[in-house]
Amino acid sequence: MSLAAEAFVSQMAGKIPFIHVGNQVVSELGPIVQFTKAKLYIQWCDDATAAEISRPRYSSPYSWPLSNILAYQKQWEVRRKMNAVGPTELDALVFGHLFTILTTRLTSTELAEKIKSYSNLLSFCRRIEQTYFEDKSSS
Repeated sequence: MSLAAEAFVSQMAGKIPFIHVGNQVVSELGPIVQFTKAKLYIQWCDDATAAEISRPRYSSPYSWPLSNILAYQKQWEVRRKMNAVGPTELDALVFGHLFTILTTRLTSTELAEKIKSYSNLLSFCRRIEQTYFEDKSSS
């Protein structure tokens, strides 16, 4: 066994199951599930990726119009499941960092101003805050 193979086996010892993706290894069930969710999100919920890569790849074995119908059906199904799941650990991590930067008085506002230049990040923070943190009983 090569030195690299031995290092890989010893590193993975006790961490089964695992998947090998490109040059990365993801081990244990929780991280594999999160990796799979992130992959599905990028493939089907990002409009540009879905239009340019995922739908054409998914529909390629089928003839028109079935190819378009099945590709859009798959995209709708994944989006529906992603919305039903609710926020992920990644959503919580990103929200926590962004919200802290946006709402904490810091010595420099440079980072907060940079974040404010991205409307999608601000919308993300507003949506999470309104959905999970605002007191709906006082309205």
